[in-house]
Amino acid sequence: MNQKMLAFLVPNFLFGIFLFGFFCKRQKNPTGVIPDPTKNWLAIQNGRKNTLDFVCLKNNLNRPRRKLDSGLANQLFVEHKHKFIYCEVPKVGCSNWKRTIFVLQSDLNAKAAEIKHDNIHHTALIKRLVSYPPALQKEFLSNYTKVMFTRHPLERLVSAYRDKLLHSEQYYSTTIANEIRAMFRKNQNSSEKVSFQEFVNFILAKPPQNLDIHWKPMFLLCDPCNIHYDILGKYETLGLDSEHVLKAIGAPESLQYPSLKRYGSEKRTDRDITLEYLRQLTSQQIEKIKKLYEMDFFLFNYTMKYEDSFSLND
Repeated sequence: MNQKMLAFLVPNFLFGIFLFGFFCKRQKNPTGVIPDPTKNWLAIQNGRKNTLDFVCLKNNLNRPRRKLDSGLANQLFVEHKHKFIYCEVPKVGCSNWKRTIFVLQSDLNAKAAEIKHDNIHHTALIKRLVSYPPALQKEFLSNYTKVMFTRHPLERLVSAYRDKLLHSEQYYSTTIANEIRAMFRKNQNSSEKVSFQEFVNFILAKPPQNLDIHWKPMFLLCDPCNIHYDILGKYETLGLDSEHVLKAIGAPESLQYPSLKRYGSEKRTDRDITLEYLRQLTSQQIEKIKKLYEMDFFLFNYTMKYEDSFSLND
């Protein structure tokens, strides 16, 4: 084959490959329009809000009231610079949200990663809504961006057990653990750690509204049927949701939601770890615990069949 023929065929061959590739892409995306990830995120948000509204209405959970309950107001953190209200749901990344709030309101060049876990939970520098009079509470709720995050109820329960009952935090590993031992053990002097079964039985023995905030149903903590949250985030999509929260409140572009954890050497509670603990329960215990968190499952669209939960989040 002579050089003139090659000079003619090679460019045409390459152009043919280009057209083929372009055609294939058009077949996968016939409109040729690049999807807007923000529109997709907004669609997911609308889906979450529609589900929430439907379940609230169906279960008659919308209740008009003259002023905010003090327990609820205590769960809401206020950041004034960016007009931001965050509802604290323990075991759903709340420590890192508190770090973020501290950095947002600080005039210092503070970095979220430098703030210790114990310090952020005991500082008086981040304000709760309960510290303001009712008139101001109402004003903030009307004008600020309100956010809450949820997590699969069973995974959150396991995370709470691992964090509070298996470590040496004085109040939980001693006071609460001794209360559980007294309820379920003949030998109350036993120093053996509280089992997950004992922990679950302890929770089931109390009225839901009296439970500790680390395992209290999420809807009781944040009352989403009456506080109309602007953004409903999920632990399962934490990175994407937190990014949109920070954008929505006008946070500095340099600020990112941190991914710190208290016990750095320990694996986060995930699907496999959760299933490992759930297998320790009887079918009766599992049914009762599902009943306890039933409204969380429905309101936030989590499946009760945990094995399928990662494909049915939204």
